This record gives sequence, C-alpha cells and structure tokens, in this order.
Amino acid sequence: MSGIKDFDTLRRAMQENYEQPEGPARNARAEHLLTEAEGLNIPLAVIEALGHQLKVYNYSSEKDRMFVPFARLLRMWDERPSDFDEYEIHSLHWVFKWVSAGMLGQPHIPLASIEKWLGEMEHRYRLAGHSERAVRSAEFSVARHVGDLPRAERAYTAWLAADRDSMADCHACELHDHGSWQAERGEDAEALELWRPVLEGEHVCAHEPHAVLASSLVPLLRLGRPDEARAHHLRGFRLVRPMESMRGAYADHVEFCALTGNEARALELLAERPAYFTDTGEPRSRMDFLAVVALLMDRLVSLGLGPQTVPGPAGRTWTAGELAVHARAEALAAAGRFDERNGTAHVSDRVRKRMDRSPLVERLPLGVRSAGTAASRAPRTSVPDSAPADGPGLPALLAEARRLSDTLHPDSVAAWAAVERALGDEEPSPRDHAEMTDHRAMGLGPEGVDLFARAGRLYAEAGDPGEALAAHARGAYAQALAGRSDEALAAVAEPYEQVLTLFAEGGTGVPQAASVLVARARILLQRVHEAAEEDGGRTAEEAYGAAVTAAHELLALAGPEAGNGVLAAARAAEAQAMLGELAAHTGDAEKAAELLARASESFVDAGLPWFAVEYEARLAALARHLDDPGTAERAARAALEHGAPFLEAVGQAQLHLQLAEVLGDSGRYGPAADHALEAAHWADEGGEGSTLGAWARHQLGGFLLRQGRWAEAAEILESALPELDAGTHGDGAIVQTLWWLGDCLTELGEHREAAERWLKAADTARHWPEQRDHAMLAHLAAEALGHAGLLPQAEQAYRRAGDLWRTLGNAHGLIRALRAGAWLAVRDEGSGLDRARALMNEAVEACGGAAPGDGEGNGEERARLAHELARTHWQFADLLTRSAHDTAEDALSRALFEEALTQVGLAVEGFTSLGEEALHSRTGARLTAGLLEADLERPARAGEHARAVLDAYAGADGSDETVAARRTEAERLLRATEGAAGRD
Repeated sequence: MSGIKDFDTLRRAMQENYEQPEGPARNARAEHLLTEAEGLNIPLAVIEALGHQLKVYNYSSEKDRMFVPFARLLRMWDERPSDFDEYEIHSLHWVFKWVSAGMLGQPHIPLASIEKWLGEMEHRYRLAGHSERAVRSAEFSVARHVGDLPRAERAYTAWLAADRDSMADCHACELHDHGSWQAERGEDAEALELWRPVLEGEHVCAHEPHAVLASSLVPLLRLGRPDEARAHHLRGFRLVRPMESMRGAYADHVEFCALTGNEARALELLAERPAYFTDTGEPRSRMDFLAVVALLMDRLVSLGLGPQTVPGPAGRTWTAGELAVHARAEALAAAGRFDERNGTAHVSDRVRKRMDRSPLVERLPLGVRSAGTAASRAPRTSVPDSAPADGPGLPALLAEARRLSDTLHPDSVAAWAAVERALGDEEPSPRDHAEMTDHRAMGLGPEGVDLFARAGRLYAEAGDPGEALAAHARGAYAQALAGRSDEALAAVAEPYEQVLTLFAEGGTGVPQAASVLVARARILLQRVHEAAEEDGGRTAEEAYGAAVTAAHELLALAGPEAGNGVLAAARAAEAQAMLGELAAHTGDAEKAAELLARASESFVDAGLPWFAVEYEARLAALARHLDDPGTAERAARAALEHGAPFLEAVGQAQLHLQLAEVLGDSGRYGPAADHALEAAHWADEGGEGSTLGAWARHQLGGFLLRQGRWAEAAEILESALPELDAGTHGDGAIVQTLWWLGDCLTELGEHREAAERWLKAADTARHWPEQRDHAMLAHLAAEALGHAGLLPQAEQAYRRAGDLWRTLGNAHGLIRALRAGAWLAVRDEGSGLDRARALMNEAVEACGGAAPGDGEGNGEERARLAHELARTHWQFADLLTRSAHDTAEDALSRALFEEALTQVGLAVEGFTSLGEEALHSRTGARLTAGLLEADLERPARAGEHARAVLDAYAGADGSDETVAARRTEAERLLRATEGAAGRD
C-alpha cells in the first residue's frame, strides 16, 4: 500500500528529500518517491517526481542516471504537453542544459549524438520563444571540450551577445564559466576580475561561490597573490566539503595543497573522500580528480616519500609511489577515451599538463593543523652535516670554526663538528682537541657534563689553565640545567676561587675569568627561581642576594670600562640581563624593563644580536604588562629579526606568536593574523602542533574573526579545537574558541552548528564560579536554535538563560531572554499566545516599573531599565498585533488590537518620559499606535498619531535616515486617514 496518499504530501516529501545531503541515499529516496507518485494517478505528480529525480541525480556522483528520467519527461511532453504546468514547462527546458553538459562528461556518448542534441536543444528553445544564450553557452562547452578554439571563440562571443532570459544560467554560474575560459587562455587577471562579483557575494547560487573559489586558486598563485589563494582555499573548502557532486572543485583544492607545500593537508583531503577514487557516474570529474592525485603522489615521490602509505582506492594499501603510477594511468586512460570520442588529443594534453605542474609556492602556511606526513621543511643550517669532497680543507674549516667560536656565534658548535669530521683518523693538536670537545659538550646541553670535564683536562694539557677552569664551570652549569643546582653550585666553587686567583696573578684574561663568573651567576640565578618555588622565606632571600652579588661582580669584571673584546662585552651584557631578571623577580617591572633593554642594546652593539633575542622577548612581555605597547612591539620585532636566522622551529613559533599577541593588543588584527599563521606553521614543524600550535591557531582564529573573515576563522578554529586541552591551555581557551566558532557559524548561516558550539561552551562554563559567561552562551545558543527553526529547544535554552540572568541579578539579560522566549512561544499554534503573553508580562515585571529619576544614586541604571520597560511594552504590542493579523476570528482579532493599543500607549508614555534621547523610539511607537487605530477603523485617532510624529520632527535634519523614514511613514498614514475621519 502506498505511503503517500495525496499530491501535497508528495510535494512536501520531495522538498524534504532535496534538503538532504547529496548522495546515493537522497537518490534512492527520489526513486521511491517516483513510485509513490505513479500510484497517485496524477500526471503532474509523475512529472514533478521525474523532475525531482533528475535534479538529485544531476547534483550527485550518479549524473549518468539522469538521462533516463529526462527521456521519459521529454516523451511525456511530446505526447501530452497539457499535463505540464507553467513551472514544469520551464523546468523541462531548463534541464536541457544539464543533459547537454552531462553528455559531454560521458565518453561513451558519441560526439555526433551530442551535436545532434545541441541542434535539438536549439530547435526546441526557438519554438518555446527562448533566447539562444543558453544554446550558445552549450555550444561553447562542446567546442572548448574538444579543443576547437575558433568555434569556442565564436560561440563565446555569440553567448555574450545574446539576450539574457529565463533559460540563461544565473549570473554567478555564467561568470564562473567566463572566468575559467580566460584562465585557461592564460588571462588570470581578467579571470579574477570576471569572478569578482561572485567572490564578493554580489551573485551567488547553490553552487557559487563554491566553484569560483576553487577555480581561482591556481590563477591567484600564478599572479603571485598567495595570501588571497590561502583565504579562498579556507573559505571555499568549507563550502565544497559537504557537496558530493563537486568532485572537480574538490580536486582543485587538493591541487592547491600539492602546489603550495601542503602535501600533508592534501592527503587528509583525499582520506575524507575515498569514494572519489572510484565513483564512475561522471567520468570527466573522476579523470580530473585522478590527475590531481597523480600530481600529488609525484610530488611526494620527489620529496623521498615514495614508500609512504597514502589514501587510495578501497581494497588494498597504497604507497605514494604505487598510487602515482596507478592514478596517472587511470587519468590518461580516461582522457584517451574522451579523445577517441572527440577525434582530438586535447583532453589528454590538458590532463598531462595538469599532472606535470611544478609547485607554485615552496611554502604557504595555511594555519590549519595537518598530520606530519609530508617531508618536514626544517629551518636553515649554516654548516652542512658533512663537508663535500671538493669543499674547504681542514685549515679553512679550523679558521672558520675558531672565528665563529671567538664571536660566540650559534653555528660554532656545527663548525667544530665539521672540523672533527674532516680530521677523520688524523690526530688533532691538544688545543684543537680541547675546543672540539668543548663545543661538542655545548651541543649536548645538560648531557654534556662529562665532556666538559674532559675538555677542561685537554685545555690544561694544551697550556691554557684559564680556559680549563671555564670548561669546568660550563660543566657545572650543565649540571644545573639537568636539575642538580646544589651539585652545580658545589662544582663551580673551586673553578671560581681558582680563576680569581689566576686572574689576579695575570695567568689568564678577562674572557676566561668572565666565563667562570657567568656560569656561577647563572647557577645562582636558577637557585633563586627554585627557592621561590620550593619554600620562599629566608632561603629565597639568601639565593636572591647571592645572585645579585654575582651579577654585579661579573659586570665589574667585564663591563665596558674594562676595555676588553667581544667575549667580555657579551658577559657584561648578560650581567645586566641577569639584574633585569632579578628585578622582575622582586616585582620591579619598570627597572627590569630598563635593564633588559640596556642588555639587549649591548648585545646588538657588540655584534652579537642572537644573544639579544631571549631578553628582547622578555622585554616585550614586561612592556605588555606595563601597558607600553610601543616598547612591546619594538622588542618583539627585534627578537624576531635577530632570532629568525638562528632559531629552531619552536623558537620561531614562540617569537611569531608573541609579536602576533602584541599587534593584536593594539587592534592590528591583519598583521597579527599573519604572525599567528607563521607561529602555527613553525609549531607544527617543530613537533609542537598539539600544544603551541593549537594555541597559535586559537589566536589566529580570533584575529581572523575580528576582521570579519568568518569562513577562514571557522576553518582555523575547528582545526584548533581537537587539540586544545584544559590542562595545557586552560578551559577558558576552549570556551573562547567555541564561542568564536559559534559567532563565525552564525555569520555563515549555520545556526544549528553555532548552537551546538555555544551549548558545548556553556556546559563547561556552568562549572565556573562566575556565571555571566554561562548565561551569555545559553542566550546565544537560544538565539541560534530559534534561527535554526528548533523552537522547543530554543525556548528551553531561553529559560535556562533567563534563570541564570535572574540568579546573577542582571535585569537586562533576563528581560531580553523573556522577550525572545515570548516571540518563540507565539509561533506555536496551540497555547503559544498564552505562553507568550505570560512571558511578556514577566518581562514587564522584571523591569521593576522603572521610570527616570526613581531611586537615588543610580539614575543611569534606572533610565536604562525605563527604556527596557518601554521597549518591552512596544514589543508586547507588536507581538499581539501579529497574532491579531494571523487569526481569522474578527472578534478575537479586534480584542488583540485593543490589547496591543494599550501596550503601545504605555510604550509611548515610557519613551516620552526619557526625553529627547528616546525621540526615535517614541515616534516609532506613535506610528505603531496610529496603525493600530487604523486597523480598528478609527482614522481620526490614527491621524493624531501621524501628526504628532510630524510635529516631533519639525525642523529636524532631513538627511538623517531615521528622520526621513519616520516622516515618510507618518505622511503615508496621514494620507490614508484623510477623508475617513468623519466615519470615526
């Protein structure tokens, strides 16, 4: 027995099915609905069901199935055109274009059949009185596909010249095709200009700007506009992702990733759509997809990742190398079938060109998190791991290593390692051996204690007792870095005493003595921090005093007045930095900032900018604390400039993130986003994607949101969420990310999804001692649920928000929640009006009967509540008026109008009591009252309200939009009441 008994039910079922996600399930439902339509014995029902089936096939991976329902529709039209209504006649002619395009995408359909079909389309359009615009567009597509460029140009010109009519594609789709033709001819700038109205939202449709955003990616890269390309990828992929029928656009996004150093992201995209490898319903888009897969796999192979496992066709495990061969062969085989059908080599040439593209950008950070599956692009290294056979010899390597170590250069460790490799089995001199060992220990950090001791012995054997003591002191500091500061302090005591004696006797120089003193001062500084964490008190005071003394002692030895070289200058600058850190430890931020600035300048003046980086970063943080944005920005920029050539990936991430936050503090969200993007990239490169990278993405999403770049922000925030952790980042970061994401989704019209994010955030915030965020999130979720049409859930959320606002004593939040709940309730055809009336009355009570001047000492708040009260009466009147218009009972309608008039009268009184600040609200309420009087057939009273509004604006500035609108409304109302007043 049929489940659908009437035509209206069938139509609702088809509409509900069309709103489902594209794919086989929707197609199967359309087939079932056709069977149901046939059981109704209504020809138009069958026609509409066939049209529905054809539509869902066209927007799915089963495009090849649309020819059968179309042939049946066409036969029905030829046999009984009277069975078609006006809409279905239009639809039948409209889908001629789909069938034409669909035939091109099926290589088994002969070209002669397609040309014949094109003639049939032209004939039928002419009979129906349609312009030839759509016909010439279809002809252009045929000529372009087969590579007949002269014919394509003629058809393109004729297409543009023909009049637009009801059969023409929408502006957005036409502009997409116009622009893609220009891009194919190498006119990328012209293509972008043609696409601009679509990209800016002037022309949109169900599949645009989705396709234009995808098509614009490579042209933007070729034009050297990578930032725009990244934005289009982030924005466009969100649109394409849920649409099964857009395999070609999806392929464009995979291609973009492969051409910009984002191979890992491209692999993730492939993994999301396994069916795209094998769905055969549209061979042309499958060919394009496989061509891009081949491009990506060849890129991975070129990076040395051929053996890596990658997503591929179901049924087996694929490596990049294997899939590269398979995808190329399949894409070329498909292209060959098209070319055999077309009698040209155009499709194969195009596919080969696409597969063989070279990367257009070596590295384009996207901000989104990708698993580290592609080759990492590590930061620069000045000295190679091994010297080439024809490279510099041992003397040159020794000279370079000594030059770098004499200037404390970050690459000195690598330079001495190169010397050691070049030596091979050759025995080094005692001095060279000591320096090699010393620098190898430096590269090991806390693990270098034993090597430092060995270096000390070797320096002693080489006749340099001062440097031997310095090496032992460095070993002591390595112990402190390993968490053994008490042992470290004991270990440095003897070198410290001995080097002071040796220096006093002239047995060593300032650089060696300063190296011992700086190691000891570093250990004492670490003890200050440890003592503060352990117990504070006298121990901490003693540690602090010892560290201050040690820093001053170092400064006295190596200060500028000592007149020594670079090494001594570095130690003196570090002493100033230590004193700055100690000042910060005691809470003297201003002194700390001054000392850190002086230390940083000293390092730079000495030609040692890499040592300034740490202190410039600390200075930036202190300056933010001191609300000194200028110093914070200068210091953060200096740290990034001085550190960029030398820092590892994580250090790069930290400095970019600091500068991003400094810029964000001053509202420069564009540059802030740029640095947050770099921070996220470098964090991922450094293996900190789930910690530092997640925080950078959180910040990046916020900066993008503040620029109104909703789609990009949403993509970034969604990428950050899975890795934000309450223990690492704090639950406040998670709530803020969800909050921002809800804001983005609301702007994008994804209200249900926005509500989900806000409700999840509210669930976390409900455990916080301060409940304002919880109330606000519940309120936002209620609004989103209402926009999504989920009325019961929205009412429940508004009740939750109202209860929270009431508990917080926030009358304004409570009033707005009650009013919003009333508007939702009135949409219920049952008891909705009664519930709405009760909620509005409750909102009136929540205003507390406020009036300006009531109470003492809080006049501003009383005025705000008085305004809320007047607005509540006005909204109450509006709600009742709409209910009156919706009812068919005259008596009930009149009673509701009278009740509304009472409420709007109270609103007018309230706004009047607020004076000139509420002028526009008062006149708006007066106009509402006038319209109600007109509805109640009391034109004289309606005219009084209109004249009152005109009097209120006598002499007002007519250029003010609100004034002009109010006057227009009042004049219209006055004209409508003139001549009828006598009947009042």
